[in-house]
Amino acid sequence: MAPLVYLCVRPQRDAADGEYASFRAAMQLGEDGLERWDLVDEPLPADAFERWRGFVVGGSPFNTSDPAEGKPAAQLRIERGLGEVARAAAAGRTTALFTCFGIGVASRALGGEVSLENPEDTGPTGIRLTEEGRRDRLFGTLAPTFSALTAHKEGVDRMPQGAVLLATNDDCPVQAYRIGDRLYATQFHPEPTGVAFTERMTIYRNDGYFEASDYDEVAARVLAADLAEPQRLLQEFARLF
Repeated sequence: MAPLVYLCVRPQRDAADGEYASFRAAMQLGEDGLERWDLVDEPLPADAFERWRGFVVGGSPFNTSDPAEGKPAAQLRIERGLGEVARAAAAGRTTALFTCFGIGVASRALGGEVSLENPEDTGPTGIRLTEEGRRDRLFGTLAPTFSALTAHKEGVDRMPQGAVLLATNDDCPVQAYRIGDRLYATQFHPEPTGVAFTERMTIYRNDGYFEASDYDEVAARVLAADLAEPQRLLQEFARLF
C-alpha cells in the first residue's frame, strides 16, 4: 500500500522538522508510513497521486490572504501544490487533511473566502463539534467539546461550496469542515503535544503571534492543556485512510 505524506510548507527548517515529527508521533506512523515532501523547495511531483495514498498539511508563517503580487516564489509554489491536492481530494481522487495555513489555501482553491477577520491567539482554545461533526465518521469519534491549540492571523470567512461545518468556536467560527468524504480541514493544530508546541513557539517568538515578553505565560497555558482529542483525530485519520 502506498504511504501517506506530510507536505512541508514551513520555510523554517527546525519548525518543519518538529511538525513532521509531531504528525508521525500522533498518527503512530514511522517514516515509511508517513513520508515527507518539501513544497518550500520543490513543486508537487507529477506522480503525487500515484506515489501517496493521502496527504497531511501543517502550518506556515505565510498568509493565504496576502496580495498575490507580494507573495514570494516559495509561497506561490506551495499554494499551487496545495490547490492541486485540494481539488483532487474534493473530487474523491485522493485523501487530504489540511490544518492551520492549509485550511486557508484549500478554501481559496475551492472557491471559499479567507481574511484577517478571525485570528486567534497562540495557545489552547475550546472547540465544539457541530451536529454534523458528531455524526461524521472521523470527528464523531471525538468528545463533543475539547481543547486544541491555535496560532493564526487569518481565518475562513466563507467555506467552499459543498463544505460541511464539523467544528466551531466563538472566535473563529470555521474550525473544521469536510468536503465529500475524503477532504478534511481544520483551523486548529491537531498534531503537537504541549512540549512540541512550546518548542515551535520559540522559533516564531518574534513573528507577531504573541508578545515575546509573554512567552512564559503562554507556554504555561499550553503545557497545562489537555490535548488528547486532537491527537486522537490524527490517529483515527491514519486508521481510516
